[in-house]
Amino acid sequence: MNKVLNIVGGGMAGSEAAWQAAQMGVDVVIHEMRPNVETFAHRTGHLAEMVCSNSFRSDDDEQNAVGLLHWEMRQAGGIIMEMADKHALPAGGALAVDRDPFAESVTEKLLSHPKISVQASEITSLPKEGHWIIATGPLTSDGLGQAIADEAGQKSLAFFDAIAPIVYFDSINMEKAWFQSRYDKGETEEERKAYLNCPMDRAQYEAFIDALLSADKTKFHEGETAGYFDGCLPIEVMAERGRETLRFGPMKPVGLTNPHRPQDKAYAIVQLRRDNALGTLYNIVGFQTKMKYGAQTAVFKTIPGLEDASFARLGGIHRNTFINSPTLLDAQMRLKSQPHIRFAGQITGVEGYVESAAMGLLAGRMAAAEMTGQQIAPPPPETAMGALVTHITGGAEAKTFQPMNVNFGLFPPVDAKGGRKNRKTRYKLYTDRAKLAWSQWLDQARLDAA
Repeated sequence: MNKVLNIVGGGMAGSEAAWQAAQMGVDVVIHEMRPNVETFAHRTGHLAEMVCSNSFRSDDDEQNAVGLLHWEMRQAGGIIMEMADKHALPAGGALAVDRDPFAESVTEKLLSHPKISVQASEITSLPKEGHWIIATGPLTSDGLGQAIADEAGQKSLAFFDAIAPIVYFDSINMEKAWFQSRYDKGETEEERKAYLNCPMDRAQYEAFIDALLSADKTKFHEGETAGYFDGCLPIEVMAERGRETLRFGPMKPVGLTNPHRPQDKAYAIVQLRRDNALGTLYNIVGFQTKMKYGAQTAVFKTIPGLEDASFARLGGIHRNTFINSPTLLDAQMRLKSQPHIRFAGQITGVEGYVESAAMGLLAGRMAAAEMTGQQIAPPPPETAMGALVTHITGGAEAKTFQPMNVNFGLFPPVDAKGGRKNRKTRYKLYTDRAKLAWSQWLDQARLDAA
């Protein structure tokens, strides 16, 4: 029997799966088509390259489900969290990452592992034997995507994801913009000033909305329909839902005071977050877009402080592919029709860097356990990782299945004794329960491996 674990895709999920399996003593080959075969969004051939935001979102492991997921991955010795922590940037209560050094360090550590090798090859069909994890992410190649669709006996499911633009810091007008995290959140002065803010009065906001709605936008090919993921909507789509939508989303003005004009309350505020350690690049938070390049430049330069902005990268839109996991996968993340193949990452219908890496962590451990004669049960649904894998392998309604971020709505309800608890208390109950369950699951896995 072939004792090599083959992983297709070297993104967040594939990288984490490879690391976990190799740490359990299994030989791993990562099949990554880049840089030989390029994609719309990638710029390098590095493993675990970040193609959209540089944020892993909230790092609060007591009040936030994704922060709890960070904690669980750290406890499991995850390479993605280790390198994210190593290359973290100030971002208030969030975990933002210096994207290029992060990807370089993940690549270096994987390549230096004696049980991991990387092949620059494109897999275009489903393998008939061996041990495989498909972790090709949202940009699965056409050939493999079609092979998966053929095996599933259904049309390929897909949604459209948008990328936010990145601005050179030295082109931002600091006589209008200022540094401040919302509500001055952060333990250090650097964290409390992790974001750049560009204020708008009502007239400027209304003009901006008009420009968004009238701008030239990417057209879809005939027969394509845009099923956007709600957590990553293009700003034009949000604006189309109502003129005030952005003011209650990425452009909300609360918790910020303009030091240039402290007496004036902004009607809306555009935030930018540092994108690299040098502080030379800033991405516009929540400004994923499907506007054409020329329109983007014109519209974004109407933002006060960005009148002379120079863009290191403009936004874009691409098709993301995911499978109907509740129908196709078993509790071990195996393809029911071909159980020698597991799926991991965003292609399974989780959304976000951390969620993708978490599913890679589980798939890598499950595959390695099976190959070495062990048995690993899925983690309890009370944990963040268990809630996610339960959701995608049967907890979600198959007919309406869509990509999902981790959230407390996926967890079994907590027993709030003594009456209805406030949200802060309730979330702490979720995270305390999860940490205990996750620690017990890890301890049991170590005993089974001994």
